[in-house]
Amino acid sequence: ELALPWDDPFGGYRGCVEAIAGPHWPRPAERHSMLPRHMQRLGRDWFTHWNGSQIFASNSPASNCMRWAGYSPWTSFPLPPPVDFSANWRLTPVFGPWRQFQNSNWQLDNFMPNSCFHPPNPSMKSEGEEPLTKKRRLSGQQGTSAPEEESNFSNHKDALCYSVAQNEEKHSSKKGTVKRHWEYFCQHGTAMKIFESKEAGQSNTGSEAKFDFTVMSYNILSQNLLEDNFHLYRHCRQRLLIWTYRFPNILQEIKQQDADVLCLQEVQEDHYRTEIKSSLESLGYHCEYKMRTGRKPDGCAICFKTSKFSLISSNPVEFFRRDIPLLDRDNVGLVLLLQPRFHCKTNAAICIANTHLLYNPRRGDIKLTQLAMLLAEIASVAPQKDGTFCPIVICGDFNSVPGSPLYRFIKEGKLNYEGLAIGKVSGQEQFPRGQRILSVPIWPKKLGISQNCVYEVKQQQKEESTGEKLDAEKLGNTQEIVIESEKLSSKLQHHFKLSSVYSHYFPETGIPEVTTCHSRSAVTVDYIFYSAANNDTAAQPGAEDSSHGGLKLLGRLALLTEKDLWTVNGLPNENNSSDHLPLLAEFRLIER
Repeated sequence: ELALPWDDPFGGYRGCVEAIAGPHWPRPAERHSMLPRHMQRLGRDWFTHWNGSQIFASNSPASNCMRWAGYSPWTSFPLPPPVDFSANWRLTPVFGPWRQFQNSNWQLDNFMPNSCFHPPNPSMKSEGEEPLTKKRRLSGQQGTSAPEEESNFSNHKDALCYSVAQNEEKHSSKKGTVKRHWEYFCQHGTAMKIFESKEAGQSNTGSEAKFDFTVMSYNILSQNLLEDNFHLYRHCRQRLLIWTYRFPNILQEIKQQDADVLCLQEVQEDHYRTEIKSSLESLGYHCEYKMRTGRKPDGCAICFKTSKFSLISSNPVEFFRRDIPLLDRDNVGLVLLLQPRFHCKTNAAICIANTHLLYNPRRGDIKLTQLAMLLAEIASVAPQKDGTFCPIVICGDFNSVPGSPLYRFIKEGKLNYEGLAIGKVSGQEQFPRGQRILSVPIWPKKLGISQNCVYEVKQQQKEESTGEKLDAEKLGNTQEIVIESEKLSSKLQHHFKLSSVYSHYFPETGIPEVTTCHSRSAVTVDYIFYSAANNDTAAQPGAEDSSHGGLKLLGRLALLTEKDLWTVNGLPNENNSSDHLPLLAEFRLIER
């Protein structure tokens, strides 16, 4: 029905209507069946494609009758008495086919002299509407705010204490953003205490040499992949998806967080070469990059502050093997060995690994094999002279959810995959379609990697940065000789004690944290794993401790819930230009 905000919808100009529709034009209380349904609702619910401008106005009076383009003959529609519109006239693509007209949302609000048309909410989009549960207004436009992040604390053990440092200078001044705060962990006997600052709760002991540093893991969303999967971003305004808009936001995020080590995924090669590398180098980073081996022009990068680290070795890992049908995907990894720039008794080193595993939820066999290849490379890079491993940080997009078999294998150091369905390895699908069982063993012997996720050829030699080859004795626990008669085992193992920086659920509510959010899903697939020191009370239980010293988790940048993210229209949005959130953690290197 025609519903205009005044008693006489024709403003006394019935002659204009009758000249078009004839003398039998129905009275306001009658149904206007001669008009298309969307024309009948014109005054109540207008839809139009709106791209940035929030005011629909004119400098000159409007005519008494407006002509509208429909599917067939042009139909005239009466407007109220002449009105002086406000300035900034901008004609949007309203006057087009009905299909375009009915895909937009306009409201005629208090139409009086010197008034104007305006959209109900500048964040509403016309391209591919989201489900109503996801159409949430910005928290600032409601009477209530988004859930406070004080509930986002992790309660690993009673010996933890937290310090929430609100980043008032970061994000809080921007409209339409959700604040993320730092959560600091500190050991204070067996009591739980809350400190107002990081320094208040983290007392140092003189018996340890300390080196604090921060690590960020960030999938920055390759522009090429964005355009190939545009259906995932139908909730976004198109202007927010172009690279010239996105890159300044991504770079600003990196500048604000100012991490000492960056592990970036989906770094497009041409953008890396022309913009990303030079921009990060100007911020004091040294960059190492490995592009995927197939047609997809993106890859992984690890960048570190030269004021904090020096490079010992850079080791790219290619998961594609031409002679192994299982490994026909072009994902890659990158492993760096870094030397901290601080004085200590021994030559301490830190191993930083970055990867982006295969997405396909029904190819858990490929995911596990890619992970085993990455762990084998880490095992060949991280050993020290005494046979232990240096501290390790593994970052990346693992395309696996918390609690999945792949996730448990990383944290627990073991996995018995006998009878495990191939589609359940990553946990991405609640009811996986691929029910084929994993074969035993998963990968062929000629890959050269054992079930303990190390290179199994004892004579394999690794080149050091000096060009010298490691002696067989230095390989220690990182290499194994496979006995031909050894019984095939369905048990995978690795030798690292790894903990996750994030707990993946908010303890008070049980609501999941999310690291990625787009039109199809909101879930955690990004992680920062680290080898925890023995006295790190923030660490979750892991495998056998074979590290030397280790890392202590000091703090992390809190994640958000799906509900939080949809208050700003999901990801990407005006201020967050990737479909992933950056993960950020602060560690302390401990040497005994």
